[in-house]
Amino acid sequence: MADINFDYHPQFFTATILEWKYLLKDDVFKDIVISSLLFLKNEKSVVIYGFVIMPNHIHLIWQIQDGYKQKMIQNRFLKFTAQQMKFKLIDANDQRLSQFLVNAKDRQYQFWERNSLSVDLWSPNVFMQKLDYIHNNPVQDKWQLVKYPEDYKYSSARFYETGMDEFGLLTHYDD
Repeated sequence: MADINFDYHPQFFTATILEWKYLLKDDVFKDIVISSLLFLKNEKSVVIYGFVIMPNHIHLIWQIQDGYKQKMIQNRFLKFTAQQMKFKLIDANDQRLSQFLVNAKDRQYQFWERNSLSVDLWSPNVFMQKLDYIHNNPVQDKWQLVKYPEDYKYSSARFYETGMDEFGLLTHYDD
C-alpha cells in the first residue's frame, strides 16, 4: 500500500442509474461500463484499484492521474456510458428507453443520477474499508447476487483473491 501516491488521492466514486432503475442488471450494460473504464485506464488518465457494478449503481476506487481533472474524467465517463446505453436501447428497440426520457434543456435522455459521489481516500485504512465494502456489496442480504464476493464477475474481488484480472482493468494497491 505504500506505493500509492497519496498526493493525488485515490477516490471512492459512486454513480447511480436514474431513479435507481435496474438497467445495469443486464451484462450488456455492465460491459459498457467496463469498456469505458478500460479506455480511461489505457489513456492513463486513471488507475483503477477496485470496482463493482451492481444492478443499479457502480462503486469504484480510482485515482485520477496527474494532468487530468477529476470533474472532467467523471463527466467523460458518465457521458460516454450514458450515450452507449442509449444507443444499445435504441438498437434493440428496447421499450425501457422511454423510462429515461427527461424534460431537460441540455438532453433528451438521462441515465445517471446527477449527484454522483466522490470521496478522497486519505489513508490506507479508509482505502481498505472502501475496498472491502465494494467487494461485499454483491453478497449483502439486499442483493444476494452471489454467495462469495470473488464469485461475482463484475467486481475486483476475484482479482484480489486470485490475481486474475479478466477485464485487464485493475492495478493492485500494493503495486
